[in-house]
Amino acid sequence: MKEDFLYSRIAQNIANKIKTGVLKAGEKLPSVRILSKEHGISINTSKKVFIELESQSLIQSKPQSGYFVSPLHYLKLPLPETSKPSLVADNREPNELIDRVYSNMGNHELTLFSIGVPSGNLLPLAKLKKEIVLATRSLKDGGTEYESLLGNLKLRRMIAVRSLAWGGALKETDLITTNGCMNSIALCLMALTKPGDTIALESPCYPGILQLAVSMGLKVLEVATHPVSGIDIDAFEQLLPEINICLLVPNFNTPLGYCMSDENKKRIVTLLEKYNIPLIEDDTYGDLYFGTERPKCCKSFDTTGNVLWCSSVSKTLAPGYRAGWVAPGKYKDQIIKLKLIHSISSSAIIHEAVGNFLMTGRHDNHLRRLRKTLQQNYQHYALAIAEYFPLGTKISRPQGGLTLWIEFPQEIDTTKLYNHALNNKISIAPGRMFSLQNQFQNCMRLCMGLPWTEDLKLKLKQLGNLAKMI
Repeated sequence: MKEDFLYSRIAQNIANKIKTGVLKAGEKLPSVRILSKEHGISINTSKKVFIELESQSLIQSKPQSGYFVSPLHYLKLPLPETSKPSLVADNREPNELIDRVYSNMGNHELTLFSIGVPSGNLLPLAKLKKEIVLATRSLKDGGTEYESLLGNLKLRRMIAVRSLAWGGALKETDLITTNGCMNSIALCLMALTKPGDTIALESPCYPGILQLAVSMGLKVLEVATHPVSGIDIDAFEQLLPEINICLLVPNFNTPLGYCMSDENKKRIVTLLEKYNIPLIEDDTYGDLYFGTERPKCCKSFDTTGNVLWCSSVSKTLAPGYRAGWVAPGKYKDQIIKLKLIHSISSSAIIHEAVGNFLMTGRHDNHLRRLRKTLQQNYQHYALAIAEYFPLGTKISRPQGGLTLWIEFPQEIDTTKLYNHALNNKISIAPGRMFSLQNQFQNCMRLCMGLPWTEDLKLKLKQLGNLAKMI
């Protein structure tokens, strides 16, 4: 086993023991030399284990004494409450608030905690530029021709290969490329619904999905979710006679960041097949896991083609490239027809470049670095929140993804906090954006995709102070 891989495994094992309380705050860890002997690794590799844990704020060194487990105050912060949406479909969009928040997109004068994408500083920009040039040279007529309706062959092949990691076993012919994941979801909804149909969504839910559903004349039924386990399957089963279609984000849902268990994913797939209800699965965040392996998808358990699996590189590689795809199962013909009507072809050069990047080991190396950074950011954010935010603040414990969900005491209105923060060059996403119902006014979502700096820590401190003044 390569030492680089081994040191990562050892560090992850120690990290898990710290987070689960097996190793207590203040407890002394084995020395570099003892760790080296115990695991049969070099002294330098043993040092890398401690450097890795220290970078995650899980341990701290004391001169002449060794390494000790850090006090993880943030683990003592309570979890947000399980959501309690009304069972009556309600389509009251917070349009004005959503428009105000997203109008800040691209404003580099602000600290954008509000936009859930990775910063360009965390992306392989130079390598992507080279891939664009190479794609222009390799494609016939410089990429000016229309592609086939299924989309770029190289990109579809690489997505199919990568699906083996989560039990998808897709073939290139199972996939259709799109202009981002939201385009995939829109095509699925257009193919399978009509105005007046009822769609089941997790609550809280990404605002773009809520707006899309309402714009298509669908009734939205928000389903209660737990911040760690996701939707309550027993309660969900009782709602099935009332819905026509279901859209879920089982892996690192935004804004809560939970990952549903394989058992629950399989059960949901089985239930929806029984009721003949299509499942649209948004797996945009699936590659951003904090654990040791990529989680399975609902599509992993699909035996009848009833799951339409949607994803993209928007949250992992290049938000502006709009390179997405869908594996629509038995609904493939409907999706192809709609793609022909609405877009004919995806961007040939961009999708060829993304396909090339996925084909190399550079993409996996990038994902490893990005996942490590996001996990460290979560711990940095959580420590700052525990120190600076109002007493009674609750936070999610994401198992992956890009976002952190904050629940303040009831008296703190995050729409008011948004206005005060904006005056201080900070943009947040108030919780009311994530529902069509009158809930989450004391909540907010923070993006963890910004490079961690002392200035960012000061911005969180400033945000906490503003919240105390509301």
